Amino acid sequence: MAENGRRKRDDALALQLASGQTIRDAAAAAGVGERTATRRCADAFFRRRVIELRAEMVQRALGRMAERMTEAADVLGELLRAKDDRVRLGAARACLDLSIKLRETVDNEERLQALEAGVFRGEST
Repeated sequence: MAENGRRKRDDALALQLASGQTIRDAAAAAGVGERTATRRCADAFFRRRVIELRAEMVQRALGRMAERMTEAADVLGELLRAKDDRVRLGAARACLDLSIKLRETVDNEERLQALEAGVFRGEST
């Protein structure tokens, strides 16, 4: 039973740390002492869990942002038809800048996937 309590406190501590809390604040929120939290952070398995939780949070946030990209693009498209030249210029710049960044990101992702595929197939770079 005590092991289950420790597991819950470890999970709570890991979640707080993954959320960006300091060790002191995370320990307080998880109901553990700061020294205990520091000791847990020294454990490789615990640190890996914090990294996994943080990656999951980032993935969820990225998914939510991706849902809104089409809506944002539609808004920029509407602003391109504004009567005010400054608004249209701002929207045009934003569209061009974001298009370039998106293209670079997609290109980099494709290259990374190709490199990873080659490494996993045993090809040398």
